[in-house]
Amino acid sequence: MTTRETTGGARAVAGLLLAAGGGRRLGGRPKALLPHRGRPLVEHAVRVLREGGCATVHVVLGAQAGDVRARASLPGCVLVDNPDWEQGMGSSLRAGLDSLAGTGARAALVSLVDQPGIGPEAVARVLTAFEGEESLASAAYDGERGHPVLFGAAHWPGIAATATGDRGARAYLKGHRTALTLVECGDVARPFDIDTEADLAHLE
Repeated sequence: MTTRETTGGARAVAGLLLAAGGGRRLGGRPKALLPHRGRPLVEHAVRVLREGGCATVHVVLGAQAGDVRARASLPGCVLVDNPDWEQGMGSSLRAGLDSLAGTGARAALVSLVDQPGIGPEAVARVLTAFEGEESLASAAYDGERGHPVLFGAAHWPGIAATATGDRGARAYLKGHRTALTLVECGDVARPFDIDTEADLAHLE
């Protein structure tokens, strides 16, 4: 039997998309609504998670959440509002993990809305590292840790307790580096962020 067969299939791992950012260095344009291939960027990011193998996707919204709900087509997603999004990525990660409590998910695969260079291939690779609720894994690019990151449910309380500001789970991962499995994805993905006006050239 394969790992997926013994762990309940794709539903064992929920996709968790952090899409609350306000795009401060982009003139206050929410990253979720940046145009990419004719549609809001958040739609592309959700599609990547689903095509990579996540049957369930939770999306954390923040900046102009109402506009995102109105303009983006996100059928089947669980939309999570983070009223504290301005405090940074850590608050969105906490809100997302909290939304997964009690759903039966045994792990969360976390991705960021502003990394369109990371596609389904990287998601699928990181998913292969899932073995159970103690799993802890991330994509790596030339050996350097990046996204997406897989957090088994056993790690959620510790991550929530240390996720502050824009550091997300960085402190937790640093403290658990010996338990972290790195999955090289540099040959199938590019981990750039859309942070500045110049970065918009990466969007189509």
